[in-house]
This record gives sequence, C-alpha cells and structure tokens, in this order.
Amino acid sequence: MLRVSRLTDYATVVMTCIAAHPDDVLSTADIADETRLELPTVSKLLKSLGHAGLVESFRGVNGGYRLARPAGDITLAQIVEALEGPIGMTECSLADGVCERESQCGVRSNWQHVNSVVDSALRAISLSDMLKPPSPRVDSHPVG
Repeated sequence: MLRVSRLTDYATVVMTCIAAHPDDVLSTADIADETRLELPTVSKLLKSLGHAGLVESFRGVNGGYRLARPAGDITLAQIVEALEGPIGMTECSLADGVCERESQCGVRSNWQHVNSVVDSALRAISLSDMLKPPSPRVDSHPVG
C-alpha cells in the first residue's frame, strides 16, 4: 500500500492549524493543544517545516510560528517533500541509473507516468484548499 508517513500526515495537520490562524504567531504548545499532538512531535515537525521554508519562527515571550507565505502558495507536495524528500513512487522515478535492470525494464516509463500524475495532484492542492470542508464524494463505481 502506498501512503505518506504518519509524520507527514501530522505535518499537514500542523500546517492547517497554523493556516487557520493567518494573523497569529502560535506557540508550539498552542499548536500541540489545538492539534492534539504530542509537544515533542510538533517541535520536530516545526523544525523540518522551518528548514523547508514553509514556516517562520519567532523567539521571545510572544514567539512562535506562522506560515512563511500565504496558505494558497503552499502545496501539499511541498509539505510532503519537507518530510519525505523528493516525491517518487519508485527509485527509478526520480533518477536514471539507480537500478541495474533499468535498460530492460518494461514498466519504468509507466511508473514515471504514475509518479508524474501523483506529483501533479499534490502540487495542485494548496494548504488553503485543505482548510475547506471536503466536497461531497461522488461514487465513481455505482452498484447496479
């Protein structure tokens, strides 16, 4: 099964929490309380998100974190990459020469296509989109 790690999922939760307060600087404790995540986990996530340039930190009595840019300018892909590194469904989706079977592989180009679709989908969804209530789900496989 393909899935993002728990920490990446939590990073999205932390980022949406901060995005929901665009005019505030939130402390790590405030974020942990609101998201119901452990304080050490939130601290670890904020460090990674800060290194990726997605959040800014402020020191001092009124210190804390806020988004480094508007929520509409931050994509899910950027959050995933901050925690996981480059998006790649397979090793060979990212670079040439990482597999000894590359020259005779019959599925590599298809995996690269899948990787491109997933990457595009994650780049098309912004953090501000994640703040919106979900759209009603349409069942694409009707029973009948």
